Amino acid sequence: MSSETSSVERSNSTLPVKGTAQESVQSSGTIDAIGKVINSRDADVTLQFLREHDSQVPPITPEQERKLSRKVIWIILPMVMFINTIIYADKIAMSFAAIFTFFDDTGLTKNKYNNANTLFYVGFVLGQGNLYFLQKRPVGQVMTIITFLWCLIMFLHCAIYNPSGVYAIRFFLGFCEAIGVPALNITMNQFLTAEEKAATAPIFFASCMGVTVPVGFIAYGTLQITTSSIPTWKIFSILIGSLSFLVSLMVLILYPNNPTDAKFLNTEEKVWVIRRVQNSTQSSIEQKRFKKSQFREAIRDPITWLFAFFFLLQQLTNNLPYQQNMLFHSMGGISNLDTTLVSVASGCYDVLCAILASGWLHYHKNTTAFSVVFWTLPSFVGSIGSLTLSWDKKIALLAMICLATPFGIPWIMMFSWNITSCSGYTKKLTRSAIVMLFHSIGNIISPQMWQQKDAPRYRPAWLVQTICSFFIAPILALVIRHILKKRNDERIAASKSEELGFVEQDGEKLKVNMAMLDLTDLENKYFIYPL
Repeated sequence: MSSETSSVERSNSTLPVKGTAQESVQSSGTIDAIGKVINSRDADVTLQFLREHDSQVPPITPEQERKLSRKVIWIILPMVMFINTIIYADKIAMSFAAIFTFFDDTGLTKNKYNNANTLFYVGFVLGQGNLYFLQKRPVGQVMTIITFLWCLIMFLHCAIYNPSGVYAIRFFLGFCEAIGVPALNITMNQFLTAEEKAATAPIFFASCMGVTVPVGFIAYGTLQITTSSIPTWKIFSILIGSLSFLVSLMVLILYPNNPTDAKFLNTEEKVWVIRRVQNSTQSSIEQKRFKKSQFREAIRDPITWLFAFFFLLQQLTNNLPYQQNMLFHSMGGISNLDTTLVSVASGCYDVLCAILASGWLHYHKNTTAFSVVFWTLPSFVGSIGSLTLSWDKKIALLAMICLATPFGIPWIMMFSWNITSCSGYTKKLTRSAIVMLFHSIGNIISPQMWQQKDAPRYRPAWLVQTICSFFIAPILALVIRHILKKRNDERIAASKSEELGFVEQDGEKLKVNMAMLDLTDLENKYFIYPL
């Protein structure tokens, strides 16, 4: 019997027990393990669903678990990947529009273009306040609203005619997209075990790393239009907006709030998903009450700030995808059509790297920090090459610029690890908000590193990326691993036999798995940090 199965059986045997606290203590005989009592309003939102159905569902068998794992991954992962692709297609649309007549028609200059990208992340920072709605409202409802807003803003790109319009549109796009990735990660955490989440994280991020492939082909096709009276960049925006509309419809119809209302699962499968996720993560699925104590703990936990500074430093390089097409063009001898094809090739390379990274994490557990360091090395080498190679070596420079682009793999590994390395719903959201704030600050700074006066080599930008993003940032990942491993060693040495607690509801105390209590990782001494 697998360890996963045995922990599911433990959860199944404890949840339905009702009675007084004394009765439950006597039945378990482990007062320290089950002494924690909370009110039902502070418990996981799936509690009532499990009270109704858990006792009717048998433990999952190994064969059933393999089938369920495949089913959940093959539904949840493509869905969140498709949404993430559209998020990034919207985000980089202006980069591709730059190879049309977008600059001439709107009066943009290189520096104004940088300002527009900075304002996108100013909106992104302010948009972190929308995480409040992820705490208070169902995730599916929030995703439906923001995807419709993305769609509307993409269509409004067609109304732009001056730099002020560009600034306004980019600001509001950043504001609406701010909680997109955190919301998608919450959904993945609700359905996937910690191991599945870590292994699929690079594949998930391939959806934005490889976004230049579909968007590049759309741009390439749009460039072939020569008879339209409508500027081709407006046609391009309409096409991207139409894809956003299709995604918003998909979210409206299919996107789940949590496993209890997933249309693609039957009741038995819903119970199994909840059990295996809670036993894997020792964390709650969802909790809609803001807990000040968890907010304070997130602020005081040094791990929060190590993750935050990683994203601040690493995202100093994130303007590179926006600059890539312009860098290719500035090298001379490369047409707009060639630029789109090089972007497609670069995206394919990034996706291949993401697949390899996922394969490694699937078979090698607790290697996230080391993988972050490894997958930063290509970007480190590419940055040094772009900084030092002679300007007349065009092919080599093209290769170095493309080699520097898969820095998104370490980003998504760390973003996923940031979520799975803590528990407590409010703490997770608070840490996500802090991390995305620092992520946004890095992105506000990043466009301003690419000043027109430094063209065409942009050596200051490459130098900052090389030192801060590709050298110091991965070292922080190793520091985080060292601290979390030390915590794990202490917990394993002091571990007890059972992981149970109480939920008080309608005057009764229900004996439940500790994961149902929505405790933080520091409160729950049974929580083992993924490494």
